[in-house]
Order: sequence, then structure tokens, then C-alpha cells
Amino acid sequence: MKAFFKFEERGTNYRKETLAGITTFLSMAYILVVNPIILSQTGMDKGALFTATALSAIVGSLLIGLLANFPVGIAPSMGLNSFFTFSVCIGMGVPWETALTGVFIAGIIFMILSLMKIREKIINVIPSDLKFAIAGGIGFFVAFIGFKNAGLIQANEDTIVSIGNLGSPGALLAVFGFIVTLMLLVKGIKGGIFYGMVITTILGMVVGQIAVPHSVVGAVPSLSPTFGVVFSHLGDIFSLKIFAVIFTFLFVAFFDTAGALIAVASQAGLMKDNQIPNAGRALLADSASGVAGSIFGTSTTASFVESSAGVAVGGRTGFTSVIIALGFAVALFFSPILSVITPEVTAPALIIVGALMATEVRHIDWGKLEVFIPSFLTIIMMPLTSSVATGIAAGFVLYPFAMIASKKAREVHPIMYVLAALFILFFAVS
Repeated sequence: MKAFFKFEERGTNYRKETLAGITTFLSMAYILVVNPIILSQTGMDKGALFTATALSAIVGSLLIGLLANFPVGIAPSMGLNSFFTFSVCIGMGVPWETALTGVFIAGIIFMILSLMKIREKIINVIPSDLKFAIAGGIGFFVAFIGFKNAGLIQANEDTIVSIGNLGSPGALLAVFGFIVTLMLLVKGIKGGIFYGMVITTILGMVVGQIAVPHSVVGAVPSLSPTFGVVFSHLGDIFSLKIFAVIFTFLFVAFFDTAGALIAVASQAGLMKDNQIPNAGRALLADSASGVAGSIFGTSTTASFVESSAGVAVGGRTGFTSVIIALGFAVALFFSPILSVITPEVTAPALIIVGALMATEVRHIDWGKLEVFIPSFLTIIMMPLTSSVATGIAAGFVLYPFAMIASKKAREVHPIMYVLAALFILFFAVS
């Protein structure tokens, strides 16, 4: 086992790897609650979503640990589950069965691109500033959803959005959860987001805002409402609208995983000559988990940046990922707690995760007009239109024109011009 995971070469041991795995699991565990709540707004069964979320995390974390020997956890992406729910299903009116089939097709394409090493090529030609803008924009969008779910903001005919009723019990509970979670994170407590949700839930039950569950441990919820649905809806994807959705799933997932892998590899000291070791295997593991997740019944999976929490306490190998998978396996038997997790409880997690993602904007070159205006447009259009796709499209269409105007057209890779043309088509048919 030690030889397989290269413990000696990477200066680690079972104790460090186990502690790292537990730490990362605790940092990621909120996805078991948040993902079903977000996706269930499409009409999907919440119990099945809980099981699908856990199983996809188990499969993904095991694959990247065993195939690529990376200390990374994989689970349904926070940004893409919001896109799936609010942009595709609610915004565009696409049935969740069709949207899930789009996730499946995107996963298959992902696997093919990973095997052919085209995925790395496409990632490399996208300007880094726009990559950071995408990550940051998704962060702002996710935080916006958190504020909405908490009741801290509300619709307003005159100003479009205004402050909500801060005196309502739900809003007060969310504010309490946000403050507690923030304090835990600032104190450096691993799993602070998860613990914050637990504390907020307990307070909600004490004050009567949340119903006390009849049990904590229970049978694993059935997957039957969502399992294998993608195979019976393959004929529903043949439209320009769904093709645009599939393209967006592909495109956004590119940067979720690439960013996480680069961050974790650098933090763990695994980068060699500015290259990620076993990058091809890591990307294949990620795409395969996406296919498995869609069959189980959840939106696109991605490598979690929260994996850096485990790396910080010594995780250096795929054994950390195996422990993460075991954590999700144990969690499968605690589904009854879903009934006590309300949107007000998960809202602080969404806001804080959004803030963490938004920090990527610091890497944008804010000194170049032709760079930061397309980047800013990418960021701001996501929360304003409640659409990740629209934000990406706006920035990618504007970027080539800005570079041409600044006489830097040759610095733009030809693929970027192709992407701009595709997004113009996206706007035309949307």
C-alpha cells in the first residue's frame, strides 16, 4: 500500500493521510446537504439526490486517488448545480431529465477529450484572465443565490433587488449561521462550513424554527427516481438550446477541475517543471465520475478546491482521497438529517463558498483595459442574468474584439475566435 501510493517519495504516512482525508471530507460534507436542496428545486427527488451525491463523491474520489494518486476529493460542483437548476431548468424551462441527459453527454465528451488530450489543449489556449473571471463570476452567482435563499435580499419592482426582511426568523437564523461559520473559518477550524451548518441547525431546532427529526440514522434513500433516467431521454437533446447547455457544462467544468488540480498540486509540492503529474489520469477520473454521477442522478462533478484543507494538514497521495470516499460512504446512512436542513441553514455556506471562489479575481490583470473589461463583463453578467453561460459568452465574445482594437489580434489563439463565433450563435438562438 505504501509503495502503491508512494508514501516514502512524498514524505507522508498513514496518520497524515488519514487525518487529511477526514479534514477534506468535513470541508466538503456540506455538499451532501446543499446539492439535494439546490437540485430538488427542479422537481427531482431529494432523497435520491442525497444518495446520488454521496455515490458520485465516492466514485470520483476513489478514481482520482487510485488512478492519479492525487489527494483530491470529487463531488457535484457547487457552481454547476446552480447553473443546472436556476439557469437550465428554471430559467430555460428544460425538464430536469433532459438537463441530466445533457450532463451525461457532456461527461462522455469529457472522457473522449481527456483520452485524446484535447482537454488540456483547450484549457491552455484560454487566456488566464478569463479563467479567473469565470471562477470569480460563479462565486458571485453562488453567493447571490445564498443571499436569496436566506431572505436577505428580495425582488423589488423599482430597484429589481432590495434588502429583505432582516427581522424574520429565517433571515435571523441565516445571519447567525453566517457569523458563526465565518468565525470558525477565521480561527482556522477545518470543516468550519460543515460545523457552522450543524450549529445553525441545532439553534433552529431549539428556537422552534426547524422541526426536530424523528431519527438520525436511517436506510439509504432509493436511487430509483433518478437512476438511469438519462438513457430514456437521449432523444431529447437534439436542439440548439440543449447543445448550448452541453457546451456550457463542458466549458465551465474545464476550469473547475483545472483550477483545483493546479492549486492542490502546487500546494502539495507535486508540480514538476510547471506540469501536473498524472494530469491526464486526473482529468479522466474527473470526467468518468461525471458520467457516473449523471447516471446516479446528479449534476456535473468536479475536483473540490476544499481539498487544499487536507493538503494543509499533510495529505500528499491518493490515500487521502480513499479516506474521503470512505467518509461519504459512512454519510450515506445519515439521510434523515436532510429534513432539518433548510435553505436558511445552507445559505451561509453558499455565500462563503461564493466568497472563496470570488478571490480568483485578484489574479486578473486590472491594468489592461482590453483584459479587465471582458473579464469584468464575464463576472458581472453571471449574477445579473442568473446565468453562468451568459457571463462566459459575453466575456468570450468581447475579448477578441478588445484585443483586435488594441492591435494584439495575433496574441489571441485561433480557438478563441472559434469560441467567440460559437457564443455569438449561442446568443442568437437563446
